[in-house]
Amino acid sequence: MKSEAALVEIITIGDELLIGQVIDSNSAFMGQELNKIGLQVSQISSIPDNAEHIIQAIEQAFERASILLMTGGLGPTKDDITKQTLCTFFHCDLVFNSDVLQNIHHLFSDRPHVLNPLTEQQAFVPEAATIIQNKRGTAPITWFEQNGKILVSMPGVPSEMKWALTEEILPRLKSHLKTPVIVHKTILVYGIPESALAIRISEWENQLPEYIHLAYLPSPGMIRLRLSGCLEDSITLHADIDSAVIQLRSILGQAILAEEDRAVEVILGDLLKSKNLTLGTAESCTGGLLSRNMVRVPGSSTYFKGGIIAYSNEVKENLLKVSSSILQAEGAVSQPVVEQMAAGLLSLIHCDVAVAISGIAGPDGGSASKPVGTVWICVATRQKSISRRFQFGSFRERNMEMASLAGMAMVKEIIDQQ
Repeated sequence: MKSEAALVEIITIGDELLIGQVIDSNSAFMGQELNKIGLQVSQISSIPDNAEHIIQAIEQAFERASILLMTGGLGPTKDDITKQTLCTFFHCDLVFNSDVLQNIHHLFSDRPHVLNPLTEQQAFVPEAATIIQNKRGTAPITWFEQNGKILVSMPGVPSEMKWALTEEILPRLKSHLKTPVIVHKTILVYGIPESALAIRISEWENQLPEYIHLAYLPSPGMIRLRLSGCLEDSITLHADIDSAVIQLRSILGQAILAEEDRAVEVILGDLLKSKNLTLGTAESCTGGLLSRNMVRVPGSSTYFKGGIIAYSNEVKENLLKVSSSILQAEGAVSQPVVEQMAAGLLSLIHCDVAVAISGIAGPDGGSASKPVGTVWICVATRQKSISRRFQFGSFRERNMEMASLAGMAMVKEIIDQQ
């Protein structure tokens, strides 16, 4: 039976959000956690510390959703007006709550000299609300219910909001609502442009059950295909998504880089560890970007040997033993050069797999035969090698990112073939 997830809206309050002084990380966290329990976020809004804006936003949100989660504007200073505005909306007064005051005193028990009358004013709360004690800060969490709607106001400080949501709000919402099962499955597809991919899988997409939806999430060189399903029957939903993935494998084959939503360097690192292999890099146009991506992963020292940034021909010749005559005849951006770079690296640092990259990142340096964006990549082991030419485009940073990704994809390819 098809099911609809309860709709939730998120409102973050604060002038600092609108001027870019503070990044709204709260909404992303709430969206992820709500989705885990079968609650669908239908809209996210950021609004200023203005009573009229707050009331208007609440009214509009309740026209669309049954649950409204708000953060921010609960501090003790004059610019924090959320609590007073909620009293206006719910037609109630602020009343003193001794439990909140006790909680505040407990939080300051090790530094009572910091406590002041302004902080103690946090003990005044909206009379119409159910009060939930904030074990991480002085501003209490308020829970309102009216006409089948729920509004929860939480502090905007991320550490306090995260505690409030996971420890108090989500368990209460789960007990209040019967929620369906929501499942997401992400497939990483490499090397196919978005429009071409859409054409290639259009028939498969059209045959998906009505309760499973597909989203395209493109980034340079890669597209994340996210299958999202919502159904009361968990077994049926998981089985249908698994079946859809099996069918997709037969269509896309090696273009599927992974069937999980993780960074490529993490996926590659796990593969290297499982095969007990080590990796080394010889980079020219990427300037160490591939190496940086690999070492960002904790524990990468177990499989990443190191890298050489061979930006000049002199370094290519002296460290990686690239032939000067080949460099002169073919140029640094060529198949024989990257193949010699990879071979030289295998000997120099004794890694199991070597990846070598040389290209023209731009914005200048190109020619008619080798325009900006031309990149050669070689991945080699002691048994075999793969070399490919790529034409990425005219944007320097994007070229470097795509070359790094291509190098990692080719490393995975050669390992999978062993």
